[in-house]
Amino acid sequence: MDKACVGQVAVIFVSIRTGEDDAGYQAAAAAMAALAAEQPGYCGMASTRASDGMGITVSYWADEAAAAAWRDNPTHMAVREAGRDRWYSAYTLDVARISRHYDWTKNDRSARQ
Repeated sequence: MDKACVGQVAVIFVSIRTGEDDAGYQAAAAAMAALAAEQPGYCGMASTRASDGMGITVSYWADEAAAAAWRDNPTHMAVREAGRDRWYSAYTLDVARISRHYDWTKNDRSARQ
């Protein structure tokens, strides 16, 4: 996440995959990540998926208007419909304002004496 977006909008997408058409899903997910990154107000994305099919993707947007424009993007809308038809058995989506942001990285202690 770009720190300039602190105080802005996070779209939290939690999904359960059907397991159907994995190659199609992977291609669509990569295309949507690339398309989202081109949208005005895009600030970043983080995503993970467990072996049981549950996934979480959080996309970060400069403001509510940018997040809504992504929601309304015609290509994204078509892929969302494909997801409902083939790739997801369920999902939830939450939109939240970011009030704080912290980063932490574990130091390499092997270099310490």
